[in-house]
Amino acid sequence: MSPARRELGVVWRLAWPLIITQVAFMMLGVVDVLLLGRVSVAAIDAVSLANMWGWATMSLGMGVVMGMDPLVSQAFGDGDREGAALALQRGLVVSAIVGIPVAGSLAVTGPVLRALGQDHEIAALAQQYNALRAVSIPFFLAFTALRSWLAGRNLVAPAMWLAVAMNVLNAGLGWALIFGRLGFPRLELVGAAIVATVVAIAEPLALVLVIRLADLHRDAWRPWDRRSFELAGLWQIARIGFPTGLQMSFEGSAWSLAAVMAGWVSVSALAAHTIVLNMIALWFQVPLGISLAAAVRVGNLLGARDLEGARVSGTVSLGLGASVMLIAAAAFIVFRQELPLIFTGDAGVVALAAAILPIAGTFQVLDGTQIVAGGILRGAGRTQAPAAANLLGYYTLALPLAAFIGAPGRLELVGIWTSLLVGLLIVASLMLFWLRRTARLPLAELRVATT
Repeated sequence: MSPARRELGVVWRLAWPLIITQVAFMMLGVVDVLLLGRVSVAAIDAVSLANMWGWATMSLGMGVVMGMDPLVSQAFGDGDREGAALALQRGLVVSAIVGIPVAGSLAVTGPVLRALGQDHEIAALAQQYNALRAVSIPFFLAFTALRSWLAGRNLVAPAMWLAVAMNVLNAGLGWALIFGRLGFPRLELVGAAIVATVVAIAEPLALVLVIRLADLHRDAWRPWDRRSFELAGLWQIARIGFPTGLQMSFEGSAWSLAAVMAGWVSVSALAAHTIVLNMIALWFQVPLGISLAAAVRVGNLLGARDLEGARVSGTVSLGLGASVMLIAAAAFIVFRQELPLIFTGDAGVVALAAAILPIAGTFQVLDGTQIVAGGILRGAGRTQAPAAANLLGYYTLALPLAAFIGAPGRLELVGIWTSLLVGLLIVASLMLFWLRRTARLPLAELRVATT
């Protein structure tokens, strides 16, 4: 068996549970949209804008916490189990610190959306939704740290099964609280926010319970002490993770601003944008899972000082990510009329969504390539380039172009999505260029800071 084929099997064994985990967590939001779509278009718009603003800020915090990823995976590859445990402890401390400002950002959702020209009623509903969710942010970040610690040690099944269980809880509680079933009052958007908060708090608590019961902390745990809180160690995670957070925030906020522009066009345009974004975001979890697997595998191999193996793994991961996105591209183009009907029966919204789905299909391979490239770079601890690529691609080109050609009376929603396609082409090209450059550099080992 060739090294590439063997590596493909290793990457896929890591990737498929991570893909299911990502899809399951993405489905939490999709289910909200599906349920609220039966309430009103305004409810869809409100939760869309709330999630867009929330993700633009939460992704920054999540990225900072993910600075522990290469530390854990490279420590595991090197056999340094105590280093992996120390990275987790510091990641949890960083989660608590970063969670405070991120939660605060959710509390000002309404004023931000109004300042961006959104409908005041929709902004008020979005404010209500995010204000209730703010308390859950530190828990969400703590779950990110725990999942990274497990994945870096090649333990990917526990988070997968937990994600599936959380979907059952989310769907059941959502149905009861949004529509007033099983004796609960009909709370609509407020009910969706309560459910999202309960699920986000339950996630890390349940995962800790699973870890303890299954003894998953064996050989990768140490008692908490002053080293767990050392500023040098916390700064190491933040230094590695902040560029990743910027990358994720730049990308997330770009789509948030695109949603704002869609809102300037019309309520129906925003609803169509939201529906298509949910579809592409759901499938995006497949290459994202591959990206997470690539980060783990490349980190493990670099920790074991196998530079050539890391290069092979990166190449295989890129090919796998691009291949799975071809499936999405075909589906979005062929079934562009039928897919929006899953979310809404509003004929105007369906027509607008069908018009932009072929554009969404066109950029799927680009999106899969750039996210996997980012995972490979993160596994190597080289996190600066993805942030710069997203800043250049989206903010210097895509968004200004979208504001011009996507304005009301011009190409509107089609213009906005065409601009995003152009920006994504730039991002993917820059990422591949940097990845090729990085592959030629000598091995850069990461060690968990001890002073």
